[in-house]
Amino acid sequence: MAKLPSKREEKTGGYVLHQVPFPKDPNAESLAALKNTTPIRIEQHYAIDYLHSYGQDSPFFAGLSNGVLLGNRDPESGYTYATPRGHDMYSGDETEWTRLPDTGRVHAFTVCFFGGEEFLPETPFVLILVEFEGADTLFLGRLMGVDPAQAALDWIGMKVQAKYLRNAQFKPTDVYFVPA
Repeated sequence: MAKLPSKREEKTGGYVLHQVPFPKDPNAESLAALKNTTPIRIEQHYAIDYLHSYGQDSPFFAGLSNGVLLGNRDPESGYTYATPRGHDMYSGDETEWTRLPDTGRVHAFTVCFFGGEEFLPETPFVLILVEFEGADTLFLGRLMGVDPAQAALDWIGMKVQAKYLRNAQFKPTDVYFVPA
């Protein structure tokens, strides 16, 4: 039988502590004062390897990595989604994959001055909703090659061209748009 450890291993490093008040002489009076203690704050790096699946949306990401934008179509009604959707929102029937055009038009846009951690260094940036010929829904993407400080209503209806990252990250951001 293997011997079980009787003591936890002590480790150092990895933590930065902020505001750790504690009385030098912990008596009843000083312990009572701990009710008013400022919360201790711990700063530590946190990393995790996360295994997830794109499931039924996997062909969409495989398409992006090959420079192809895929949507879904309900085989009965022909209703076409510009974003991956395994089942029709009206009938619940399974959809079929369909290739979307590489060009579309700006339906709406916004200039983002804040963003998630990945995009924060790139602010401001422009997000657009793209209309594709033959698609009934819009596609959210990033518009590159324009100056966010020069945003104007004449961007609505502008023809845009899909571009793909050469080194796909298998993320929705593997496709972006530029003025056509």
